[in-house]
Amino acid sequence: MTLRIGVIGTGAIGRDHIRRITNDLTGGEIVAVTDVNAESAKNVVSELHLNAKIYENGHDVIKADDVDAIIVTSWGPTHEEFVLASIAAGKPVFCEKPLATTAEGCKRIVDAEVAHGKQLVQVGFMRRFDKSYRQLKKIFDEGKVGEALVVHCAHRNPTAPGFSGDMAITDSFVHEIDVLRWLLDDDYVSCQVILPRNTRFAENGLQDPHMILLETKKGIRIDTEVFVNCKYGYDIQCQIVGETGIANLPEPQSVLMRSEAKLSTEIYVDWKDRFIDSYDVELQEWIDSTVKGEMNGPSAWDGYVVAVTSDACVEAKHSGGIVAIELPERPAFYDQGNNKVLIK
Repeated sequence: MTLRIGVIGTGAIGRDHIRRITNDLTGGEIVAVTDVNAESAKNVVSELHLNAKIYENGHDVIKADDVDAIIVTSWGPTHEEFVLASIAAGKPVFCEKPLATTAEGCKRIVDAEVAHGKQLVQVGFMRRFDKSYRQLKKIFDEGKVGEALVVHCAHRNPTAPGFSGDMAITDSFVHEIDVLRWLLDDDYVSCQVILPRNTRFAENGLQDPHMILLETKKGIRIDTEVFVNCKYGYDIQCQIVGETGIANLPEPQSVLMRSEAKLSTEIYVDWKDRFIDSYDVELQEWIDSTVKGEMNGPSAWDGYVVAVTSDACVEAKHSGGIVAIELPERPAFYDQGNNKVLIK
């Protein structure tokens, strides 16, 4: 069957998802769109030659009888509302991060999904679908470096236009929070944030860089440098130090050049280029799983854990202390095969 999809939000990421589903992926069709800017919705339908109805609001998209599943790519503060409405309608929903703008909002979504009785929510943490991270996880899961002891990471952007306050944590580091839990199959118990000398390129009062330290339940220590004005490129690093070996996240493929008395390779400068393939894999797997009546990606619970951990890191940044990361017990609902959903 073809999955009939309604998209709420036709800004940059929404438009990209609509394009890839329409032009590059299989098994899905965009049949409904909406945006707070009506012209944006009209433009995407026209430019991509969609056979899709334009609705006035997201709730009408969710209620539409010819819509099987929802993609939420609207403004972050609206995510909770539309995800909750999708659950109430019994429709699978793919929600770009954040799942909600507060941990309390994420917990409301978790509670609603558990009460509904079937998993319907997938959160757009795309690094789990990146080929390099999957290669690293395979090596680790096969025990080729032994038990993990230490993990070293870096999250570097060339620039951070519009970043202020705690956005280096809440908008950038959240990807490490999710992918490292998945990579290590472990949860966090505490965090600490160390603030080095500030770069002169940080604007709007932004602190940059950060050193973020995490401890897991198994005792693994993780350090991550988050540097969003590094200037030289977009550079994601991850190294697992195990008992019997060390495994590094593979570098993105690039041509090795000998030129002008230098030996060099190119470094990405745009995060979209670095992870473009992972977005394709992510949405293709979501479509395939949803058609089969399954939910196999990052769950609402994963979105909630990221929000709680992010809040703790922000608290640690401002307090200068070590902050405990406290979570309720993971609902058995997320462990017992409740990922079957019914597509009409």
